[in-house]
Amino acid sequence: MIQGMSVLLILAGLVFFAAGSAGMLRFPDVYTRLHALTKADNLGLGLVVLGLILQAETAAFVIKLLIIWALVLVAGAAACHLVAQRAWSRFGAKEER
Repeated sequence: MIQGMSVLLILAGLVFFAAGSAGMLRFPDVYTRLHALTKADNLGLGLVVLGLILQAETAAFVIKLLIIWALVLVAGAAACHLVAQRAWSRFGAKEER
C-alpha cells in the first residue's frame, strides 16, 4: 500500500516536472515561462519528496529530504526573481515608452 502510494506521488511529481518544462518551451514571454517553470517544478519536487519520505527508513533521511526541498524552494525563488528583474530592467522599461 505504501509502496504504491509512493510510486503514485513520484509519478505525479514527474508529470508536473514535464508540464513545467513544456510550459517553459511553449509560453511566449519570460514572465509566463518563469511562472510555469517555478510553480510546476516546486510542486513536482514536493510530490517527489513526499513519495520518497514514504519510503524513508530513518528520521534523519526525512529531515535531509525536507532540507533539500526547502533549499531548492529558496534558490528557485531567488533565481526566478533575479531573472525577472533582469528581464524587466532590460526589456520592460522599453515597452512602457
